[in-house]
Amino acid sequence: MPFETITKVRFAHIDGASIVFYPRYFEMLNAAVEDWFALELGVDFRSMHTDRGLGVPTVQLSAEFIAPSTLGEDLTISLTPERVGRSSCTYSAVFAATGQDRLRATGTLVCMNLETQTSEPWPEDIRARMVGVLVPDM
Repeated sequence: MPFETITKVRFAHIDGASIVFYPRYFEMLNAAVEDWFALELGVDFRSMHTDRGLGVPTVQLSAEFIAPSTLGEDLTISLTPERVGRSSCTYSAVFAATGQDRLRATGTLVCMNLETQTSEPWPEDIRARMVGVLVPDM
């Protein structure tokens, strides 16, 4: 089951053509990742950054823009981990509204020690929750 969160398309998200300006999708995606960590993986970004000294920068991101999204729409963002490594996690994301996919993306996050700016293994509590919701191999 993917993690889902909903975001409203706001005036700040749209461009002169009255559709979501493409970089705003990446901001929405980052917010969805933050929600996923807080609500499903059990650690919010404040405690991760401040208490644990860890960050999760995106090291790879690709997107396919399927259809435009417009002001006032509610976008459901579904996020599914596809692969969890020692210090990385690759996920897929789908933005949808009114039964239509708007954007499909894949991204890779890396667990990073904020002090040394190097990758390090996922803390076991976070990794266990990520692995617990992996999509099984077909």
